[in-house]
Amino acid sequence: MSRINDVGGMTGFAAIVEEPDEPPFHDDWEAHVFALNGALIRRGIYNLDEFRDAQERLPVGEYLAASYYERWFAAIRTLLAEKGVVGAADLALPADGHPHG
Repeated sequence: MSRINDVGGMTGFAAIVEEPDEPPFHDDWEAHVFALNGALIRRGIYNLDEFRDAQERLPVGEYLAASYYERWFAAIRTLLAEKGVVGAADLALPADGHPHG
């Protein structure tokens, strides 16, 4: 069964536009999400396969509407709740629904 992330060969998606000299992070919160994910993997909270699976399990609409690091953050929140590290209520996003508030 294919998931929303497996769009290779599908039509109807916009072309990928590469930014010349694109920075690795567009906002500070993206760098924080990147660092948080690395720390959680190194601590053994979850592994890379679980992280990728958590991203791929996002609802289609959420996956398509989210930026790259928003998908990362959603996967981290999902795994922290599933692993019982923190309660789902403790992971609530700000009113605008974005990790950067």
